[in-house]
Amino acid sequence: MTHPRTPNRAAAATLAALLLLAGCGSTTKGSAPTADAGAGTAKADPNAPIKEGLKVAFLPKEIDNPYEALMDRGGITAVGELKGEGKEVGPSDASASSQVSYITTLVQQRQDAIVIAANDPDAVAPALREAMAEGVAVVTVDSDAAHDARRVFVNQADSEEIGRSQIRMISQQIGGRGKIAVLSATPNATNQNTWIEFMRDELDKPEHAGIELVKVAYGDDDDQKSFQETQALLQSTPDLKGIVAPTTVGISAAARYLSTSPQKGKVALTGLGTPNQMRQFVKDGTVTAFALWDPEELGYLAGYAAAALASGRITGAQGEVFEAGSLGERTIGEHGEVILGPPTTFDAANIDDYDF
Repeated sequence: MTHPRTPNRAAAATLAALLLLAGCGSTTKGSAPTADAGAGTAKADPNAPIKEGLKVAFLPKEIDNPYEALMDRGGITAVGELKGEGKEVGPSDASASSQVSYITTLVQQRQDAIVIAANDPDAVAPALREAMAEGVAVVTVDSDAAHDARRVFVNQADSEEIGRSQIRMISQQIGGRGKIAVLSATPNATNQNTWIEFMRDELDKPEHAGIELVKVAYGDDDDQKSFQETQALLQSTPDLKGIVAPTTVGISAAARYLSTSPQKGKVALTGLGTPNQMRQFVKDGTVTAFALWDPEELGYLAGYAAAALASGRITGAQGEVFEAGSLGERTIGEHGEVILGPPTTFDAANIDDYDF
């Protein structure tokens, strides 16, 4: 798991007001899942042993996405600590239905649990319901599926605060006035759309009356398309003052474009990115500040949740508690959600303290 270079993470970072999980593994094969994310009639046994020979598959939005790779690496580490076998499989594109065939194959391979970052909450739902009916523990991470298609959702942070914080950050960077755009991932990404909804709501507040959201563009979590969408935004709105990219692929592609364009230093860019992706752009003045949680810790938490769910230690019911290795004890919240914790705001003062 990735750790900051400083000995005390909490002291080294400025926490942003922006981040997860839990589950059910005692469903027997052939039984139908309940119609909600809760545990139905299943009962948790907190003292149950971790299933011997545990097999957990991690299904990212896109196999070549660096953020997803870090997240799944953390999950595989967690499963390994429990003497189980973890693996990552997934599509090479982030289309709505691209994950469905992988879910079907993983069920056929008799995986004990699937941890999925859903590209589309509804497109994957029928296949996930079938997986649960076959006794597979289903955990969503980073981006949720329909509630009745999983038992636990490992979320990065409180969704409302992530969205609102992005607007507060860009407002500070552009002096509270001007036109802005959002560079999102895919049009159906649950997490992105939820954050954008709260961004719009935050913009309705009187203190942001001077800011106008002119467009939401979609880079499909593809580096080249995100790069091109950034170029298109600047061409279509010459007086654009800022871009919010709540996606690690999008923010790094946008920064790369801005760093060599005449708009460098004139158009503010913020969003969600990893320190290693964004370090050069902070140091060369392209980006002032951005935020993120540790994606490996997010996956690590999801891995422990999946193991607890598949072993019957939890069912996904609100109030259940499970151990998550080095992250300590975690409690399942409403609708089977577990929160990782607040992310960090990265800027020139602290970015060299982190390595992920």
